[in-house]
Amino acid sequence: MASEPLAGKRILKITERKTKNDWAYFLENIAASYHGADKITLVMNNLNTHTPWALYETFKPDKAKSLWNKFEFIYTPKHGSWFNMAEIELNVLLGQCLNRRIDNIEKVISEAAAW
Repeated sequence: MASEPLAGKRILKITERKTKNDWAYFLENIAASYHGADKITLVMNNLNTHTPWALYETFKPDKAKSLWNKFEFIYTPKHGSWFNMAEIELNVLLGQCLNRRIDNIEKVISEAAAW
């Protein structure tokens, strides 16, 4: 999930795993959502998939470099306040939308999209 709290904007992508490719495609989605921006500041955790190499493994070098340059990455400490904001957003999603057992990813995607 990417969240811009002051604008009330969220970008949500449901995947089966948290792979490098999933993250790279998610960055592509974020960049497309802010296509007019010179630089996008992204505050995120230190997950091992959040590396420049994820982009280079997923896209051709020129596209990977272009995407990497589009972002300013800020890695938060485990208990950083911006990271806590993302956790709050996810907890709201879970409480309002996914607060029961859902046995297939298509239904999770549908429910999250309705949220």
